[in-house]
Amino acid sequence: MKIALAKQVLLDGLNKVTGVVSTRASLPILSNVLLEAADGELRLTTTNMELTILTKLPCMVMEPGAITLPAKSLQAIIGAMRDGEVSIERSGTVATIRCNRALFKLNGLPAEEFPKLPVFKESREFRVPQAMLNRGFRYTEFAISKDISRYVLNGIYTCFQDGKLTMVASDGRRLSLFENELEFPESQQVCIDLPSRAVGEIHRLLSDSGDVMVRITTNQAAFDFEDTLLITKIIDGKYPNYREVIPGRYNERIEIKAQDLSETVRRVSLLAAKKTNLVRFRFAPGSMEVLTGSTDLGEANEELPINYDGRELTIAFNVDYILDPLKAVGEGDVSIDLIDSSGPCVMRVADEFLYVLMPMHY
Repeated sequence: MKIALAKQVLLDGLNKVTGVVSTRASLPILSNVLLEAADGELRLTTTNMELTILTKLPCMVMEPGAITLPAKSLQAIIGAMRDGEVSIERSGTVATIRCNRALFKLNGLPAEEFPKLPVFKESREFRVPQAMLNRGFRYTEFAISKDISRYVLNGIYTCFQDGKLTMVASDGRRLSLFENELEFPESQQVCIDLPSRAVGEIHRLLSDSGDVMVRITTNQAAFDFEDTLLITKIIDGKYPNYREVIPGRYNERIEIKAQDLSETVRRVSLLAAKKTNLVRFRFAPGSMEVLTGSTDLGEANEELPINYDGRELTIAFNVDYILDPLKAVGEGDVSIDLIDSSGPCVMRVADEFLYVLMPMHY
C-alpha cells in the first residue's frame, strides 16, 4: 500500500472514527483503525464489536492495499504534523508515515485480522432529514438513564410508526419525547432502542442539511451518511410504556420564552443547596418567582412577568432537570402545564417536543 493525501483530510477522517476505539480493548486489533486504499479512495474503519464506524476519503493511491494501525497513535501523529501532504507506505505490518520533514514508522497488525463489517439483509429502510434527527437527539439525549441496572433505559427508544419518527428517553425521574411526521411505507414500521454510545456518535456526525439513510434489522441499525457509515447493535429488551406517564390533563398553563427562564434559573441557582440542587417556582397572576436558598450560602430569588391568570401555587424542581430541556429549546418559546404542586409538570414546544418532570419535595 502506498498513498498520499492532505493532512487535514486524513485528520478529519480519523476524528470521525476514533471515538469508538478503546486503548484497553479485549483484543489488540480493536485498538486499531483499518486503512484500505483502492480506486482513489481511503477507507478508515474502527469497531468495538458493538459499534462500527467507516468513513471514505479522497486519496491518491499509488499502490492499493490495507493495514491496521493503532488508532489513537495515528491520530496523535497526524494531528501533530504541520499542514501538508501526508504519505503512508506499508511494508509488511509497518507503515512509514511522512509529512514535510517528519517521518514516523508505526507498527500495525494485518488487515486480515480486523473484524468483518456486519451484513444487512432484509432490512427496513428510512430516509430521514439530518436536521430532524439532529433535533430529535438534542431534545432527548440528555434524559438517557445512566443506571446500568435498567439497561433498556440506557438509550433512545426510536420508532418509525404511524407516519411519524418518535424518539423517547427517560431516566425514571423525567421523560423526554420528540415527534415529527415522516413519510415511509406502513409495512416498514419498527421500533428500536438505540444505545447511548451510538447516540453520541451519530449525533456528532449529524449536520442540519441532507438526509441520512437508516437501515434496521432485528438486532442492528445502520446510519449511512454517504461518505460515513455507522453500524450499531441495538438494545435487546422491552421498553416501558412511556405513554402511561404523560398526564392526560392539566389545570394551569404558562407560556414563556425558554431563554428568559433559563437565564433566571441559572442566576438564582448559584445559591442552591449543593445536596438537593433545588429551586422553587411560585406562580401568581401576572408573575413567576424563582427562589432558592441554603443554610450555608444564603438565599436568592428573581421575578419574571408572565401571561398567567391562574391560581397561586408553588412547585420545586432539580435545577439541572429544568435547565437541560431549556438548553435544547434554545431561543424558542415553551409552554409549561401544571396539575398542582405535587403532580408532574409537562413542558412543550409546539407539537414536536414534550418533557415530563416530577417535582421535588421540600
